[in-house]
Amino acid sequence: MTGSEDSVLLHRAGRAAHLTLNRPRAINALDHAMVRRVDEALTAWEHDSAVETVVVTGAGERGLCAGGDIRAIHDDARDGDGTPSAAFWRDEYRLNARIARWSKPYVALMDGIVMGGGVGISAHGSVRVVTERSKIAMPETGIGFVPDVGGTYLLSRAPGELGTRLALTGAAIGAGDAVLCGLADHYVPSASLPRFVDDLAELPVREALDRHARSAPEGELAGQREWTDTCFAADTVEEIVRRLFDHGDPAAKETAQTLLAKSPTALKVTLAALRRARRLGSLERVLEQEYRVSCAALTTPDLIEGIRAQVIDKDRTPRWSPPALAEVTDTDVERFFEPLDEDGNGNGNRDELGFAGL
Repeated sequence: MTGSEDSVLLHRAGRAAHLTLNRPRAINALDHAMVRRVDEALTAWEHDSAVETVVVTGAGERGLCAGGDIRAIHDDARDGDGTPSAAFWRDEYRLNARIARWSKPYVALMDGIVMGGGVGISAHGSVRVVTERSKIAMPETGIGFVPDVGGTYLLSRAPGELGTRLALTGAAIGAGDAVLCGLADHYVPSASLPRFVDDLAELPVREALDRHARSAPEGELAGQREWTDTCFAADTVEEIVRRLFDHGDPAAKETAQTLLAKSPTALKVTLAALRRARRLGSLERVLEQEYRVSCAALTTPDLIEGIRAQVIDKDRTPRWSPPALAEVTDTDVERFFEPLDEDGNGNGNRDELGFAGL
C-alpha cells in the first residue's frame, strides 16, 4: 500500500463502507494525498449498489481529525510560492461540497477532537454523530487564518450570533452546543459507538440511530444567548469587543479578552466573511469566497507567525502585524475577497474551484 492508502483505510462491512482517517499521532490531520484518497473512495462507492451507507471515523483515541496539515502550509507560505497550499485547498473544498451533496447516507462519527478540516469532512455530511468526548472548533483566528472548509457557511447559519462568536473566538464546543449550532444531528454515548457501527452493517441508518441515539447533554451556549446575540451583532470587531467589556456577565468580559489575543486581521476578515456568507446562499459560493480568502492569507505575515507560535515553537505568544484592530483598514480586509487570476493573484475573475462545471 502507498502512504496515502495507509493514511486513509477503507473497508466494507455488510451494507456499509468505512473510511478511517489513519494518522493518529497527528490526530488524523488531513494532507493532500488523504483528501484525494477520500474523494476516490467516494467516487467508487457512489456507483456501487452494494454500498448503502458511508461511515467516517478517525483512528486512535484522540479524535476524528484535528484539521489540515498546517505545518506544510506554514512552510509553503514562508518558503514557497503558495501553489501546493492552493492546490490542497482547491481539492479539499471541492470534497467538502461533494460531501454535502452526497446521495447516500454519510455518517460522520465526530468523537473526540474535530477541528478545522475535521469539521469540513464531517459537518457537511447527512448524519453527524457526536459523543460526550466531542470537542469541535474552528480555531483559525488563533493562527492568523480564517475559518474555511465551509466553516463560514455553517457558522453563518447557526442560531442568532452563536456562529459569529464561535468563528471569532475559535472556542471549542461539546455535543449539546454542536447540535444547537447545527454542526451535528445526533448524540450517541462513546461507549455505544462500536455497537452502533456494527448495526450499520445490517440496518438502515435510521434504525441504527433509534437503537443508540440519546438526548444530548445540555451545553453552555443556550444560557448565554442574550449577551452573545447582543454583543456579536455589532458591525465591527471593535464594537463587539466594546459591548463584551461593557456587559455585566463575567463570561462576556472573558470572551472579549479571548478576542484580543487573536490576529486582528484574521478577526476582521472573519467577521466580513461571515456576513457575506449569509448573503451568498449556496455552500459552493461560500467555498469560492473561502478559497480567495485562504489564498490571500498565504501572503500575510500573521499566518506564518500564528502557526509558528501555536504549533511549531509553541511559545503561544504570536506577534501580530498589525498588532491592533484599529490598524487593520477596510482596504486591508477587502483585498482578501478579490477574485483570483490564473496564477492565484487578486483582481481576477474566474470560477476558482470549478463548481460551474459540476
